[in-house]
Amino acid sequence: MAKSAGPKLKTQYVCTNCGSTHARWSGKCPVCGEWNTLVEEVVAVGPSSAGRERWAGQSAPQRLADLRTDALVRWSLPIGEFSRVLGGGVVPGSLVLIGGDPGIGKSTLLLQSAVLAAKHIGPALYVSGEESAQQIKMRAERLGLGNSDLYLLTETNLEAVINAIDQLKPKLCVVDSIQTMYVEEVHASPGTVTQVRESAQRLQAVAKHRGVAIFIVGHVTKEGSIAGPKVLEHIVDTVLQMEGERFHAFRVLRSIKNRFGPTSEVGVFEMTSDGMREVHNPSEAFLAERLLHVPGSAVAVTMEGTRPLLVEVQALTSHTQNPLPRRTANGFDYNRLFLLIAVLAKRVGIRLGDQDVFVNVVGGLTIDEPAADLAAAVAIASAYKGAPVPADVAVIGEVGLSGEVRGVGQLGQRLNEAAKLGFRRCILPKTARQPDHPPTGLALIAVRSLGEALDAALG
Repeated sequence: MAKSAGPKLKTQYVCTNCGSTHARWSGKCPVCGEWNTLVEEVVAVGPSSAGRERWAGQSAPQRLADLRTDALVRWSLPIGEFSRVLGGGVVPGSLVLIGGDPGIGKSTLLLQSAVLAAKHIGPALYVSGEESAQQIKMRAERLGLGNSDLYLLTETNLEAVINAIDQLKPKLCVVDSIQTMYVEEVHASPGTVTQVRESAQRLQAVAKHRGVAIFIVGHVTKEGSIAGPKVLEHIVDTVLQMEGERFHAFRVLRSIKNRFGPTSEVGVFEMTSDGMREVHNPSEAFLAERLLHVPGSAVAVTMEGTRPLLVEVQALTSHTQNPLPRRTANGFDYNRLFLLIAVLAKRVGIRLGDQDVFVNVVGGLTIDEPAADLAAAVAIASAYKGAPVPADVAVIGEVGLSGEVRGVGQLGQRLNEAAKLGFRRCILPKTARQPDHPPTGLALIAVRSLGEALDAALG
């Protein structure tokens, strides 16, 4: 009898940005348009697909009305900020991807969470492909977590990891990191697109069929996005991103995708020698070191998910002889800074063609919401004129190209947060729908244009 042929090997080129496959190499990916992202991969075709079939679920179609969700209860972690970002707690059977720059605090936060899960929920397993068990033990002792029932496993073979999950039956498992895992049937090196995708798919099957919540750590590229193909983000249930400057104490955990809760939700932590500590009142923390009555400072009221945050936006203008003045933005969108400078020049008459302009969001926070436009514009004008914004004034609004101040959503929550922190006046768009019961003690200054806002803020 003829012996069955083994799997055939095929060479293909995979885009590390979008995950598309191509028969030949080219400098630019035809699908996503990114340059120098196609890498060579050797994959097995044919009989090797049997290895994947072992992990396929065997389920029958079920009628939607017959399904019950009352048995699916979230596991609450004592780390409230982490539970908030997850949508209210850990969902059994979920696969969560967390990324961030090296040293930002991903492993620290997950180690703390795994220890607390082992104490309050049930058995927990921490799998490390980058550190030894002794190194993890030393880190746990430094964080005051040395005496814990958490199980440690140093392994990169995914088959061995899955066997450990089957034996221990943990409620929660951490895999640090997905780029170090490999599947023996896949003829590729660990960290390649093929290995990362296959490992994530098998971990997804394990999470769904065993009911274990699995957290996987993902490396990031130099651009700050999670390394590996975009298909990795499609496989997982939740994608979390840890943000912050390495030399700042604050860290922001942001939800980019969440099948079990709201997206764009954030949790704020402070990196200390004892690990990641929750910041229960981020607005107060971000404004703690603010200098009063100083030109070039304005307080913006932004929304991060369902949470209002008050942050200080600083601006500095400096005369320059350079024909191409500098424009620098830290924590603020660079393109929107150019837009605001153009609107200030064209609609208000503040010409900054001979001025270097610097904008900074204090605390290492990154603001993407257009509602911070007005605060940034007011700060720039304040720095240029040398006139400080009153300390009890908060600013809300989006700035359009015609110089109009546009309305923003969730105005009631923003105003309540500003009043709670002691602000007495708030500049806001006239077109915004004001709450029926505004906060007591907070005067609302409605403006229609950027010029009116500058008159109200700078007098």
